[in-house]
Amino acid sequence: MPIEILMPALSPTMSKTGGKIVKWHKKEQDKVEVGDVIAEIETDKAIMEFESIDEGVLAKILVTEGTSGVPVNQPIALMLEEGEDESALNNYTSTSINSAVKREVTKSAVDNQKSEHQDLNGKPISHSSVSFQRVTLESNPSMSSQCLTLGSRKEEDTKTTEGRIKISPLAKKIAQNEGVNVQQLKGTGPYGRIIKANVLEFLGSGIHTESPEKDTIVEVSNMRQVIAQRLTESKRNVPHFYLTVDCQVDKLISLKNEINSADENNKVTINDLIIKAAAFSMKKFPDINSSWIDNKILRYSNIDISIAVALEDGLITPIVKNADKKGILSISKEVKDLVSRARSGKLKPEEFKGGGFTISNLGMFGIKAFGAIINPPQSCIMAVGASKKQPIVMNEKIEIAEIMTVTLSVDHRAVDGALGAKFLNAFKHYIENPLVMFIETAVTY
Repeated sequence: MPIEILMPALSPTMSKTGGKIVKWHKKEQDKVEVGDVIAEIETDKAIMEFESIDEGVLAKILVTEGTSGVPVNQPIALMLEEGEDESALNNYTSTSINSAVKREVTKSAVDNQKSEHQDLNGKPISHSSVSFQRVTLESNPSMSSQCLTLGSRKEEDTKTTEGRIKISPLAKKIAQNEGVNVQQLKGTGPYGRIIKANVLEFLGSGIHTESPEKDTIVEVSNMRQVIAQRLTESKRNVPHFYLTVDCQVDKLISLKNEINSADENNKVTINDLIIKAAAFSMKKFPDINSSWIDNKILRYSNIDISIAVALEDGLITPIVKNADKKGILSISKEVKDLVSRARSGKLKPEEFKGGGFTISNLGMFGIKAFGAIINPPQSCIMAVGASKKQPIVMNEKIEIAEIMTVTLSVDHRAVDGALGAKFLNAFKHYIENPLVMFIETAVTY
């Protein structure tokens, strides 16, 4: 069947004004290769080049040079596949336009047959390029045309000099879909442009890269939905401010190692000691242990500390209750139990709902410092980073020390900056002098 070459929509106004066939670069019976410029079309903006993306023979030109006002999607020429009999043209009937429009275009073609490729001043008009897509006629065809303006030759040359590769839109789309690196291709189209045939030849050679991964939509769990809702509300409604302090943890690490060497069955972690230090600091500054609720401040009587535990589909914050009244080994055993049951989904609601303060520790992932989002309705959350050896000045000398960065996120409605700073300094004191915690624990009991 003949292949209709349609008048493309090269500008927004062409649907009203139509286009003008300025020049045919191919004559009837000429062979057309992929990438060949077939014709030039004038819009209200510029003259555009038609570039073939198919092979065949230009069998019949329906609209002659100089014809103006050719409607969009109007057939302007017919192509036959190479080797196809010309008798196929005898039964050709276009369904793209009605006969009245066709007669008008034919008459215009006769009147303008000798018009030249010039503007009103008789000067040549600058060119830009465009690609067209063929449409094959069937018994009840639906006609369509796909054209993409590539910009002026000057713009193309500029892009090439800047290291960008000239490639036709269709070739680029095929390359992207098939995961082909266009830098591996050699263009055989006009001005060295990569065309469809170059991409298909590369794919057929077997030197093919892997197909690109496709985007996927993931249905989220109820837990993830709750996390998204609560933290979005927190970040939007809670006026956060942040306080950061560096803590020297050499003594803390030594203490942890001594405890673990004394009882290998009950090993404690740095995080256990951090929970204890935070509990003692909250006891010194109880206003930290509060929530802003209905324009009032609720101060909690118990020091219950939530610890952030990462799960596969989110996180949960089990609570170490009355942390200030528990010893290090007791806290360590309770944390291990809470974390284990949290990851197996066996926590009771009362074990993760509530709490007056949260600790989030990403030190085990090598994170130096970060600012956490407050877990409402609490007023504070402490973000703990990894400890790292670094030089510090001690007694007018440079020493190497293990430093841990801690950032406190604070709800400014309930806690002011000075109070947050005092609390953080108290925490730093306990971390850098961990034996004090044991002394105060002994006095309490």
